[in-house]
Amino acid sequence: MEKRTLGTHGLEVSAVGLGCMSMTGGYSDKPDRQEMISLIRAAVDRGVTFFDTAEIYGPYANEELVGEALAPYKGQVVIATKFGWDIDPAERKPSGRVSSRPEVIKEVVDGSLRRLGVDAIDLYYQHRVDPDVPIEDVAGAVKELIEAGKVKHFGMSEASAGTIRRAHAVQPLSAVQSEYSLWWRRPEEEVLAACEELGIGFVPYSPLGKGFLTGTITADTSFDAGNDIRSTIPRFAPDALQHNAAVVELLANIAQRKGATPGQIALAWLLAQKPWIVPIPGTRKLHRLEENIGAAAVELSAAELGEIEDAASRTQVQGGRYNDAAERMTNL
Repeated sequence: MEKRTLGTHGLEVSAVGLGCMSMTGGYSDKPDRQEMISLIRAAVDRGVTFFDTAEIYGPYANEELVGEALAPYKGQVVIATKFGWDIDPAERKPSGRVSSRPEVIKEVVDGSLRRLGVDAIDLYYQHRVDPDVPIEDVAGAVKELIEAGKVKHFGMSEASAGTIRRAHAVQPLSAVQSEYSLWWRRPEEEVLAACEELGIGFVPYSPLGKGFLTGTITADTSFDAGNDIRSTIPRFAPDALQHNAAVVELLANIAQRKGATPGQIALAWLLAQKPWIVPIPGTRKLHRLEENIGAAAVELSAAELGEIEDAASRTQVQGGRYNDAAERMTNL
């Protein structure tokens, strides 16, 4: 697969990565662990070298899964993980609050290193900006971890352009990760320009709109209130899904002409925006993994990109991407 570089310090990854969050829950009951290990290894076999996890996923279970799955490939892949939540390590229970005090960052990194089975974390993101800790202090703590050899590259998730600039002045960032897709385009307002100016890569999560842009979700789709996070998201309410179907119709029309799928067009559109953008679609199915990887070979012409832009500009997406409490935890 084509490779791309995040940042200016040589962090080279596959053009399409793999988001691993759902492999330990979040979208339904927890899948079989061995099946997920096999899927991660299948991704490596197919050219994926960029894998995304976080201590909060589980908590801890996702890092453990990713660490076990990628143990045979040390030095061949890039693993990104995240800090920044208040978690009771004994109970493995999150409080729901963010926590990025420097002393906490320096403590929790060792747990992530142990669970991932690595000597240094390739890319260490602050998962959510902590309003109670100056971002300069956070960047300074990660800078010390880099100097100590525990971390290789610094990243931030869901951070505003101003916060990114302040952090970058202390410790240069290699990547910013935020939600970005045809149905969530806020990073275009300021963040992408800041990344381009500062030489920072951009990693879109939920690049398929939490499954919606694949065309497999309709207004009749139901979501398990006990296990599926989409049950809490206004954008996945039946009325919103029905209204937002226009976005998928746009993708489906182009996909049909190109011999591709709507999801592949959605990913190809992201890849065409900038050469330093690397989406990380998540999946728990081999055929979806192969479909997502195939998007890297789909080339959209300038005319096709213009067609998508024109149609998207006339489509007003309905519903929030998060509920109010979750949206307040972003820094955008």
